[in-house]
Amino acid sequence: MPNKKVIVVGAGPGGLTCAMILARRGFPVTVFEKEQEVGGRNAPLRLGPYTFDTGPTFLMMSFILEEMFAEAGKKMADYLDLRRIEPMYHLDYRDITVDPSSDERKTTEDVHRIFPGNEAGVAAFYAREKDRFERLFPCLQKDYVRFRTFFHPDFLRAIPVLGIGESLFHNLGRYFSDDRLKMSFSFQSKYLGMSPWECPAAFTMIPYVERRYGIYHVIGGLNAISAAMAKVAQENGAVIRTGTPVKEILTEGGRATGVLLASGEKILADEVVINADFGYAATHLFRPGVLRKYTPEAVAKKQYSCSTFMIYLGVDKRYDLPHHNIYFSRDYEGNVRDIFNSLRLTPDPSFYLQNASVTDPTLAPEGKSTVYILVPVPNTSADIDWEKEKTSFRDRILDLVEERTPMKDLRQHIEAEKVVTPADWEKAYCVYRGATFNLAHNLLQMLYFRPRNAFEELENCYLVGGGTHPGSGLPTIYESGRISANLIAKKYGIPYNKPSTLYMKEHA
Repeated sequence: MPNKKVIVVGAGPGGLTCAMILARRGFPVTVFEKEQEVGGRNAPLRLGPYTFDTGPTFLMMSFILEEMFAEAGKKMADYLDLRRIEPMYHLDYRDITVDPSSDERKTTEDVHRIFPGNEAGVAAFYAREKDRFERLFPCLQKDYVRFRTFFHPDFLRAIPVLGIGESLFHNLGRYFSDDRLKMSFSFQSKYLGMSPWECPAAFTMIPYVERRYGIYHVIGGLNAISAAMAKVAQENGAVIRTGTPVKEILTEGGRATGVLLASGEKILADEVVINADFGYAATHLFRPGVLRKYTPEAVAKKQYSCSTFMIYLGVDKRYDLPHHNIYFSRDYEGNVRDIFNSLRLTPDPSFYLQNASVTDPTLAPEGKSTVYILVPVPNTSADIDWEKEKTSFRDRILDLVEERTPMKDLRQHIEAEKVVTPADWEKAYCVYRGATFNLAHNLLQMLYFRPRNAFEELENCYLVGGGTHPGSGLPTIYESGRISANLIAKKYGIPYNKPSTLYMKEHA
């Protein structure tokens, strides 16, 4: 058994994945989390008797999560109750509505009915994007610690489907001619905090995996995943210290040696895994001069995702509305330009509304509901005074909700409320620039060119989370935790299983 101590800074999804796997492999692991509960942006947000997910509200590629529990020696089904959501979403364009399905036959029928003349593109989408996904995903599971990984046979096999120089929206033009139909296959670029007109075509695999494998709700909210991971980590021997902020990563001679807690206590370790937001960690958790590549000036020059304006409402009513709902702006492309280019607030923004109580009765008292509203907005690099705009923008969004959804009387039924602005993400949640989806996922900030799991600045230091490879989104964040765990295991000669693509085929 290895007697090499590992510290994990932050109990988000990536840190917890890494901790439970390393603890299973016999490493003494201690996790330090500044908040009182685990999860980071995947933590519960509680308002009296109402429970919300702080960030992610659905799980795709559930087999990846199943793999992570297996790596930790457990069965996911023993800890979590997953419910498949079908149809996956309700999409409202004002003049038409679409309810996307993960069933190819039904998708073809719906496209024929709503967007006649585009139905032949469905089969082509499934066939071509299946090939892209099966070639690309094994590349995302590699560590890219060294440049030569680009010469691995898996990566060479993926080159023809990278779609370099092509956007997600443009790629969908191979299959569909109607822009609204393309929107229904491209709004997922939001998960990366990017415009579909700028998001690389390679990420067409995101709508593909949704359409092929479906999306899931976890009873109790997706925050239940973090709680389950923490339980598994502790069962495997890890120690989790909540309410314990880390002030500084200790270094000596180009190596990470431990952490300095906010309390003044120093804890030494052989390996340090950082699960804090990358931009925040690079600019706040190291003494000036320690980092040479990721200086504050260099970090500021990176490209970042958009932010989100959040409204969490506990209401004393149940509404007849699907679980996941997206309402598109009249001028969707203009709204996207405002978010990513003009950096201003759109009068008629698109928004996402989750009505999870129709699926999950545990989130609110009987007869009541949780309502989660997310509006993509510019990050804090925009010249927007959120102290000034917060109330008026909140009112504008609730006006849109009451206008466009069955929740015509929503304001009359609000019992609990919390609003989170980009400024709050930055200050209260320690998210650099309030960019809730981390570093942007343009090609020059991916794979080897993204901050690496074995942190290139320091020995004995590893990165997990959305700001490192493979990127944001729960499945890839879990993969970052496994990649770092495997790198540490490899260093000390501890055997481990390399990721396999067999499970993708088993769940297809």
